[in-house]
Amino acid sequence: MYITRKAEFSASHVCRLPSLSEEENARLFGAAAHANGHGHNYIVEVTVEGEPDPTTGMIIDLKRLKDILEEEIIEPMDHRFLNYEVPPFDRVVPTAENVASEIFRRLDRRLTGERTSPQPVGLWRVRLWETPDLYVDVESQRRGALEPAGGSPLNGR
Repeated sequence: MYITRKAEFSASHVCRLPSLSEEENARLFGAAAHANGHGHNYIVEVTVEGEPDPTTGMIIDLKRLKDILEEEIIEPMDHRFLNYEVPPFDRVVPTAENVASEIFRRLDRRLTGERTSPQPVGLWRVRLWETPDLYVDVESQRRGALEPAGGSPLNGR
């Protein structure tokens, strides 16, 4: 079973490589390479996989998930210039793909590293909307890997 929580943050960035000329950056990244940067109102959807706890009926404590999103995404990224204020974007071009991958990495570490539910849970997908018509999905390679005591995958496969 899957449950998804959504969060929003605003951030600016510039997509350019310091090793390239202005012309090469413009050709490769288009308007996103403008040296002064530009901003987005990002929407991130975080999907967690698990089985509902037999007592609470919940896959995960949604308040705890909200707190993790706040700590790992909103606090460090909201109203920030990603290239200058949020590692690893001081050395990695903050494309939508790279931002989504970094969010996935941060959340996967937290959800795997701490007990957020009595039942096993896992991060299944991060969907990052950069604009209303553009999003990036980063999905777990462990999909369906969580197994209850009976031994069958949670998603029935």
